[in-house]
Amino acid sequence: MKKILVTGGCGYIGAHTIIDLIANGFEVISVDDLSRGSLRMLSGIEKITGKKVKNYKVNLCNLDDTETIFIENPDIQGVIHFAAYKSVGESVNEPLKYYNNNISSLVNVLKCARDHNVLNVVFSSSCSVYGNAEKLPVDEQTPLKEPESPYARTKQMGEAICVDFSRVNQAFNTMLLRYFNPVGAHPTAYIGEIQEKPENLVPVITQTAIGKRPQMQVFGSDYPTRDGSCVRDYIHVMDIANAHTRALQYMIDGNNDSNCEVFNLGSGVGVTVLEMIQSFEKVSGKKLNYKVGDRRPGDVVAVYADNTKAKTKLGWECKYTLDQVMDSAWRWEQNMQHESQVHLN
Repeated sequence: MKKILVTGGCGYIGAHTIIDLIANGFEVISVDDLSRGSLRMLSGIEKITGKKVKNYKVNLCNLDDTETIFIENPDIQGVIHFAAYKSVGESVNEPLKYYNNNISSLVNVLKCARDHNVLNVVFSSSCSVYGNAEKLPVDEQTPLKEPESPYARTKQMGEAICVDFSRVNQAFNTMLLRYFNPVGAHPTAYIGEIQEKPENLVPVITQTAIGKRPQMQVFGSDYPTRDGSCVRDYIHVMDIANAHTRALQYMIDGNNDSNCEVFNLGSGVGVTVLEMIQSFEKVSGKKLNYKVGDRRPGDVVAVYADNTKAKTKLGWECKYTLDQVMDSAWRWEQNMQHESQVHLN
């Protein structure tokens, strides 16, 4: 059984990916300093898979602590590197915090992979590397534009670091997965996105519907889109998770064309913010209290994926519809409320 290290394993995408890895026969260990992740994810993983996943509470910006994980686990065959800060707004206000955390952790993970001969590394990148793209949908050859936020710049820089690393370390494989907008929750509703003050659209919608927020705001009504709101490519988190498993297997099997490849992970369909709200209202039967306001700094007009390459080479496809995304997110929100009420009683 191949052992995989997942960094940021107690985070949203990391935890869902651990479930998919286990379902596909991998053994998984996690590293997460819990500054943004939650141990609740590990108990959810155990409920779903029946497997207890070990987590190292380590800050990956500390090289010695990071190396200890590799020393204790000499049989690691691959790393999926999620651990990063990801708030666009926070990155605009605190750029140094983002450069220090997101870049240092990646450099340390690559150093340890090299020194301990772990030959396969998947880097969690983002469609934000495209900036305001010249053409839509974007494919892997679309030129990267000036990033709209320091967060996006750390992803561009992270990709460049992986490219440079791979060029001089030919025995190593790196895979850059640019994902669009991961949304939804595991179908069991045992794990999902935990954010007290989310910026991402779907948890904002569900928090408004359940009453945690009195109202939500749609940022911008004057974009050159079909209804004036931003267009994004929303993809169920379990579809994203499965792509990571396939990407790892693809490298382990030696199917990669080069030792540093890029894949877009998106549904391939652009959906507006207002269309997301309509989908939620349909599946939940609830009317959302929202107002339309000004544009938000750092937001691009529209971005959605050409996912042909991932479909063709990884044999990957999206299984979840937009309505299923919204249904799973809503059940997760209700589950969280139910649990908090149980604790209160």
